[in-house]
Amino acid sequence: MSTVVPSEPTKPSQAIPLSGLNQLLDLASKRSPDDQHRLLMGVAGLYESAADHGGAPEALADIFVALTRSAEREIRRVLAQRLAKVDWAPPALVRMLAADEIEIARPVIAASPLLLDDDLLQLLADCSIEHQIQVALRPDLGAAVARAIVAGGDAAVMTALATNRSARIEPAAFADLVGHSRQLAALRAPLTRHPSLDEDLALRLYQWVGEALRQAISDRFTLDPARLAGAIQDAAQTSAGRAASDLPAAVEWDLAAEDPDARLVAKLHRAGQLRPAYLIRALREEKLGVFAHGLATLGRFEVAQVHRALAGDTARPLFLACIAVGLDRAAFPALLTEIRKLNKGFPRDPDGSAWRLAERSADQAAYEFRLLMADADGPSV
Repeated sequence: MSTVVPSEPTKPSQAIPLSGLNQLLDLASKRSPDDQHRLLMGVAGLYESAADHGGAPEALADIFVALTRSAEREIRRVLAQRLAKVDWAPPALVRMLAADEIEIARPVIAASPLLLDDDLLQLLADCSIEHQIQVALRPDLGAAVARAIVAGGDAAVMTALATNRSARIEPAAFADLVGHSRQLAALRAPLTRHPSLDEDLALRLYQWVGEALRQAISDRFTLDPARLAGAIQDAAQTSAGRAASDLPAAVEWDLAAEDPDARLVAKLHRAGQLRPAYLIRALREEKLGVFAHGLATLGRFEVAQVHRALAGDTARPLFLACIAVGLDRAAFPALLTEIRKLNKGFPRDPDGSAWRLAERSADQAAYEFRLLMADADGPSV
């Protein structure tokens, strides 16, 4: 009786030769977008089926990634939606889609179980503000990623993290977020509602929020009346100190002169003559009020927001506002010097580099400026 020797299990094939892969891609590129879409979805179906039967061969993964890389934007967007929640896709493909433009990346970053903390940290380091915000909003975000977001100190990304109630934020990182909320008003409302807020941090937050959020904190926590009174007194002293020193020294606005400045800027705007270069000219002519109204008009900001930026303890908001209206970031140091000459040294910049941010688009800069200058009890941007 002969002995039947069981055959060895079939191993996944090695990577497809580069020449063969190039031929396949060349063939696919000559097809119509509809044919490319059907081809890619067919490969996705094959990969899913192979995953259900012991794993897909490496060659198929290579084909899947390469075809996706060369596919048109709309095809990549549809594929990203299909793969957003699956656990069988090639991890390299998921990472590639997560780093694609944000409309493609968003569903993958939000839900893919194949993105690990290291992948998310890489997105924070390499990708746009929109990608970073989506990482911060990811459900059940890990502590290491949350810690990196807080350490990064970006206003928009930290605000997104504060709204993510399922994020695992370590106590030290959450305390840092509360500390940032003293300057970043948009953080205050989401932090007030966050499950990680404890009584000690609530009392700290209580010192610099408005009446509506103070009531929300009081409704949530049973705060000791003596400690509450102390917090109110500390907040009052801090506010009075700033009112008595910083703000009047920073911006002594001549109310009689504001109307003419506003009228001049409105006239230039109606005539189509208000340009970023005019803001620089206004400063050279020592017209700080015209600069403020012009910056607000070009950026569609509130004049009060620009005034607060000019009176700030950091030049960061002013820098963001200038980028938002199209001023060259290389010109900002000289512009800041002119403003301080006219504005008694404000805005301050104690470490000399608070405004030296990574590259921002005009839209990103405007969004961050509005976050930083948001009213304390107003809605987040």
